[in-house]
Amino acid sequence: MERRSKSFYALACVFALFVAFLYGPMISILILSFQGPQGGLVFPMNGVSLHWFEKLWRGGGQVEVAGAFRRSLALALTVMALTVVISVLAGLAFRKRFVGATLLLYVAIASLIVPSIVVSLGIGLEFRLIDEAIKDFGNAYGIESIQRGFVSALGPSTSGLGAHLTWTLPFGLLIMFAVFNRFDPAYEEAARDLGASASQTFRHVTLPMIAPFLIGVAVFGFTLSWDELARSSQVMGAQNTLPMQLAAKTTTVTDPEIYALGTATSGGALLLVGVALTLANLLRRRKARD
Repeated sequence: MERRSKSFYALACVFALFVAFLYGPMISILILSFQGPQGGLVFPMNGVSLHWFEKLWRGGGQVEVAGAFRRSLALALTVMALTVVISVLAGLAFRKRFVGATLLLYVAIASLIVPSIVVSLGIGLEFRLIDEAIKDFGNAYGIESIQRGFVSALGPSTSGLGAHLTWTLPFGLLIMFAVFNRFDPAYEEAARDLGASASQTFRHVTLPMIAPFLIGVAVFGFTLSWDELARSSQVMGAQNTLPMQLAAKTTTVTDPEIYALGTATSGGALLLVGVALTLANLLRRRKARD
């Protein structure tokens, strides 16, 4: 049996330290979330129970998450759907040459290299200018509903949605560009030769073939939006998302309830990824059988 060199063991130690640094904090939070009622925020653990999960489920604790959870879930689902639809349409469009395609591509993915907080500040400033314009319009024309009821256009469904799409869309676009670059148009040509219309070709040929990749785009869209903090910080107005609520509570929470929330949300995200990978695997097997 060949003996391994000393460099192998040195590199193995470096890799082990890297894995511990990467996943150690998450594992520590997971373990500490299962402490007993008298547990604290650090080791050693004080008992083992589901007390903090029960407290989180009942609500009314230091981490009030019900509203923030609903907003984050609705926003993430909306971002996921729009990311999939826009990415597919853009991928189809870029299969053909058109004037300005390269410039449009650079503009679409530019937000990946711009600091997230800068994007958030820019969108927040833009919507504050819109707020001023709406208020001036209401005052100029005496529109009572604006004068009395309008506060701000900032919110999860407006500025928040736009901010999250600047983060998720570039990933979706890059995935779909890679998919269509390797896509064999012979299948579509065969369908058209058999009399299928453009919509029938897309529905019965193109869409089933790219479906596993759409699941990946959907997972990217949901997870990137679900845990986004920097791009949310200046654009949500008075309505916090779940990551914003967690960030705000880290300065005041004195018990493992916040750890229980972190474990629950991480587990939900991992469950979603697992379901998505299972669906993608089933689609690939079905395609192989066909």
